[in-house]
Amino acid sequence: MDGHGGASAEGIPLDALDFFEELAAENTRTWWQAQRARWEESVREPMEWLTEALTDEFGAAHLYRPQRDVRFSHDKSPYKDHQGALAATVPGVGWYVQVSATGLMTGGGFHPTGPDQTARYRAAVDAPATGQALEAVVHRLVGQGWETGGEAVRTRPRGVPADHPRLDLMRHKHLVVSRQHGAPDWLATDAVLDHVRADWRAVRPLVEWMTEHVGASQTPHRR
Repeated sequence: MDGHGGASAEGIPLDALDFFEELAAENTRTWWQAQRARWEESVREPMEWLTEALTDEFGAAHLYRPQRDVRFSHDKSPYKDHQGALAATVPGVGWYVQVSATGLMTGGGFHPTGPDQTARYRAAVDAPATGQALEAVVHRLVGQGWETGGEAVRTRPRGVPADHPRLDLMRHKHLVVSRQHGAPDWLATDAVLDHVRADWRAVRPLVEWMTEHVGASQTPHRR
């Protein structure tokens, strides 16, 4: 990638990818402070433009802080290697978009803010009607090229039989889908908005299922 392209009025500049590639080589506060204006112009402002343009359809998105929480991590690198944003229906459930050194990623699903969300998720997967509905949604998304992810147990949750018809879904503590776009020609143009909107619309049935059957945590983790 050549030089520092800076932010265009619309689109995500390739310099955003360069920024995170260089950050990986020197993840220090000194480097960050020297590059802060560049981060504002090439990363934060384009991501704000993108998410604000999607607000009418998907609701307001929260841009995550660039700083990492290193209190309980062996990795003391102060800054995240990506910039993400979540348009949430309830805390922990919603649509996601991210830019990093590898390019653009879109996604959606749920990441629990409290243990009761995982319990409700598994109960809904266990129930035939709701479980089969989720299975159909996930199967359709995988067929469209989406990848499933999220923390899962290796074997099966306690009390779940080995022959459960939806064991793969039952294993999950949280469930997300994602699509990696890399750095296509449209990334730095206003067409990125159309692509992210189309992806989020594709994920809408998953987000709606999670919103209805998982919902907000009533016992959130302490922060």
